[in-house]
Amino acid sequence: MSDDVLLDAARQCVLAVGVRRTTLAEIARTAKVSRMTVYRRFPDVRSVLAALMTREFGGLLQRASSQGMDAATSRDRLVLIASAGVGALSVDPLFRTLLDVDAELLLPYIVERLGATQHFAEQVILQLLQSGHDDGSIRQARNLLAQARSVLLVLQSFAFSLRPASAGLEEAALLEEFTHVLDAMLRP
Repeated sequence: MSDDVLLDAARQCVLAVGVRRTTLAEIARTAKVSRMTVYRRFPDVRSVLAALMTREFGGLLQRASSQGMDAATSRDRLVLIASAGVGALSVDPLFRTLLDVDAELLLPYIVERLGATQHFAEQVILQLLQSGHDDGSIRQARNLLAQARSVLLVLQSFAFSLRPASAGLEEAALLEEFTHVLDAMLRP
């Protein structure tokens, strides 16, 4: 049995009851396996859920990356990928469930530490920034990592706040402004 079977079951459980109420027993029941089968792969429910979030959001970011493949410059590519990523997160059922049911679980990733998915996104941003420095489409910064982290922070603020921020506004209008903000901060 692959880990994906267990992660798919965990995803079903989270969508049904949220992260905090998802149990290892329920994951096993949903996957139609014994709890010991789950324990052989993952030491606890927290590790199953961490693997699920990494798989789901990492996959979402990889799919968003394909949006900028035909862009003329690295800056255009980064802006297209970032916009696609924020847009995809805003409609992703798992991300929506996290924000709606268990928002406090995301707080450590905003105020305490970066998670695996954030580090993955930062690595993609770093590569695109370096390409943009090389092709002249992105302004040179004294510290490439600080520039990448700043882009990540802008992305996060839109990803986490897009839905409440779009009250009384069209989400598409906010995403359009996001692309302008990001393009302006990167323009040489």
